[in-house]
Amino acid sequence: MRKKVLCFGELLLRISPAPASEVAEQPMLLYVGGAEANVATALAGWNVPVKYCTVLPDNFMSRHVLHYLEYKGIYTSSILFHGKRIGVYYLERGADLKGSVIYDRDHSSFSEIRTGMIDWDKVLQDVSWFNFSAISPALNQNVADVCLEAAEAASRKGITISLDLNYRARLWKYGKEPIAIMPKLAEHCDVIMGNIWSANTLIGTSIDADVHKTGTQQSYIAHAGKTSKEIMQLFPKCKAVANTFRFDSPQSDILYYTTLYKDQKLFVSPEFTCSGVVDRSGSGDCFMAGLVYGLYNNNESQDVLNYATAAAFGKLQEFGDATGQDVLTISKLEKQAEI
Repeated sequence: MRKKVLCFGELLLRISPAPASEVAEQPMLLYVGGAEANVATALAGWNVPVKYCTVLPDNFMSRHVLHYLEYKGIYTSSILFHGKRIGVYYLERGADLKGSVIYDRDHSSFSEIRTGMIDWDKVLQDVSWFNFSAISPALNQNVADVCLEAAEAASRKGITISLDLNYRARLWKYGKEPIAIMPKLAEHCDVIMGNIWSANTLIGTSIDADVHKTGTQQSYIAHAGKTSKEIMQLFPKCKAVANTFRFDSPQSDILYYTTLYKDQKLFVSPEFTCSGVVDRSGSGDCFMAGLVYGLYNNNESQDVLNYATAAAFGKLQEFGDATGQDVLTISKLEKQAEI
């Protein structure tokens, strides 16, 4: 039996009101989300054995969520019941993410987690990969401490650890700058994903403030290579660093490409372009899942990157937080980009 991937983080309910022009048809939509839950959903759909660890209240809504996760093929035995509420966030449909997100996560069950509440030896006993993101330690010091507790436990067991450096400025509100928290977590990680700007903010890598003035793909790729090498120098345990680049032009054209630095070589994905997106939420999570999928299956580095990039790009054309794309669909996207 293959060892499992464990995803740890807060499960969220996403509420998305419709634009005024569509309010009569679908005034409100509800999705199950959260970065790590999105990764778990993608991996389960790609036949990777995956389980999910979070904290939920013991009520009927949580039981509905568990049934949903199990229907998706995710193992839920590591979910802890505690507290009184599921975290929520509100996201307008058809709007720019940066200006239309409202978080309602204070006093959620997950935000009230403490060290010692989870038996990591038990949770990790059938696991070969542990995945989490920078969103969790952004909530409060106690959650950050639990993330460190988990990373240390996984390290002791020789488990591969991956970290998504997704930066959410709206969440870092408890008196600590990310740079005071994230490097201690990154020390334990074998795979780190993000972009050149989030790495600068979260773990202190250098940034060329003028890189956007050139604005060429070559300049961004060169910076990704520099940032990747710096991350590996800062955190010697790290074996692979991935960077994503997504640019939205005034004409609504989307340009997307990525890099992966591994075995002292920088791999670059094909470019993906489209004239618009259906839903921007969850694309980065889908890329993270694609990385885990490829590396877990010991695929060649270029194949790992191409698959993850195609998956992330494909997610932009899906409603909701988690992808429903299968391996065949993503493989077709890969081939289209290479033509």
